[in-house]
Amino acid sequence: MIEDFLLRAAIGGIGLALVAGPVGCFVVWRRMAYFGDSLAHSALLGIALGFLLGIDPTLGVAATAIVAALLMAGLQVRQRLASDTLLGILSHGGLAFGLISIGLTQGLRTDLFAYLFGDVLAIDARDLAWIWIGGGAALVGLALIWRPLLALTVHEELARAEGKRVALAKLAYLLLIALVVAVAMKIVGVLLVTALLIIPAAAARGLARSPEGMAALAALMGVLAVLLGLAASWWLDTPSGPSIVAAATLLFFATAIGGTRLALGRGRA
Repeated sequence: MIEDFLLRAAIGGIGLALVAGPVGCFVVWRRMAYFGDSLAHSALLGIALGFLLGIDPTLGVAATAIVAALLMAGLQVRQRLASDTLLGILSHGGLAFGLISIGLTQGLRTDLFAYLFGDVLAIDARDLAWIWIGGGAALVGLALIWRPLLALTVHEELARAEGKRVALAKLAYLLLIALVVAVAMKIVGVLLVTALLIIPAAAARGLARSPEGMAALAALMGVLAVLLGLAASWWLDTPSGPSIVAAATLLFFATAIGGTRLALGRGRA
């Protein structure tokens, strides 16, 4: 019989994988992995603020990530520096302020490991509600902006000429990533959240024949990574969050090697 905490962990992890996969496809297509890292680093500040203000740290992470996304969007409009420079400033600045705030927060250091690397085995019914409601909202938002976001990913200037609301789609997508970061905190932790966005999507890229197919495959890869990672964590007594990311990495290499062999076989034929 499956233990209750393990069942809750699987339900929560699957909920995250179903949204992180499709959202992560655009992270891969638009080469935004560094942006995810920037939001994850700023999430440390949200954790500390949550404890300082006496609110749920998840809400603090969500608020901080949204503010960071809005700052990035505003700075890109008035761009005087390259995007990677702006992301570096936000990433390291958010990390520095977060570590300072954590240092000033009494009683947080003992819980910091769980927030950094996740503690999926400890999630409760409230966490599950947050994951599925927040993840569902992110999926609905992604569906609404899918076409304009895909158009500007393919060719931004052409999308503008066709009347697509490029700026709005960009801003909405940045906010979606911020929401996924907040949702993922309990599962894989703020330091590994970007991995769950990009690795399943990268694994699905070589197997998919359409953008929609890649989004579906990325969600499936994420679900497999969650289940395999939880199984490894249970049997090998390893940390759950890193185990999930390690499983996703193995799936990526399996699909990469399999795709290479398939391509070589077609070339010989």
